[in-house]
Amino acid sequence: MISTKNVSKFYGSTQVLKDISFEIVQGEIVGFLGPNGAGKTTLMRILTTYLQPTSGKVIIADCDISQNSFAARQNLGYLPENLPLYLDMTVKDYLKFAGKLKNIPYRPLTTRIDQVLEECALHDVKNMPIANLSKGYKQRVGIAQAIIHNPKVLILDEPTNGLDPQQILQVRKLIKGLEHKRTVILSTHILSEIEQIAQRVLIINKGKIVADDSLNNLLKGSQNLEDIFLNLTNDNPVNIA
Repeated sequence: MISTKNVSKFYGSTQVLKDISFEIVQGEIVGFLGPNGAGKTTLMRILTTYLQPTSGKVIIADCDISQNSFAARQNLGYLPENLPLYLDMTVKDYLKFAGKLKNIPYRPLTTRIDQVLEECALHDVKNMPIANLSKGYKQRVGIAQAIIHNPKVLILDEPTNGLDPQQILQVRKLIKGLEHKRTVILSTHILSEIEQIAQRVLIINKGKIVADDSLNNLLKGSQNLEDIFLNLTNDNPVNIA
């Protein structure tokens, strides 16, 4: 579903990504971690076709983003950290608007809105203005717009940012429910979130992938994800064996 091959990115003379290569297969939920300044945001922008790599190749659902970014976007759902919501719209009208932007025909769109309202547990608030919703419901609306066109790939950036504990559990359950249905990349600074949702972990540091393994393999022995992350991204790693 997602393939990057020797992806590099320069801003002027500064190289922020260095020969990034990995593949993510259909149905995987992958946690994507990295400290500030590691290149994580740049790679996310490339995967979502907002940026082109300086060199290398990115394939999203069999579409090369350098050759046909529009086709790649048709197979891609994206929830950015700052939600793209129109607060004066009702939930249902906003999803209709999002569906039209993604070229879903009228009759299939009506059916799809009902499906997404059900999948994201939004039926009870479908006629409410988004401005009146709690932060947790707004996050669900953001996820709903990301999956309205039934994409094969879903990229979520900090999906539980700013939520209270109950809302976090609700959004985590929603994301976990996408397992096997879609390929999901979940970017977050909350390591416990990765442990509870992801099957696999990618860690980037200084523009390079420093870990790419299943969560189970990474957590073998007495290590926890926080120790592993700190050890791999610390200039002076400690022995945590």
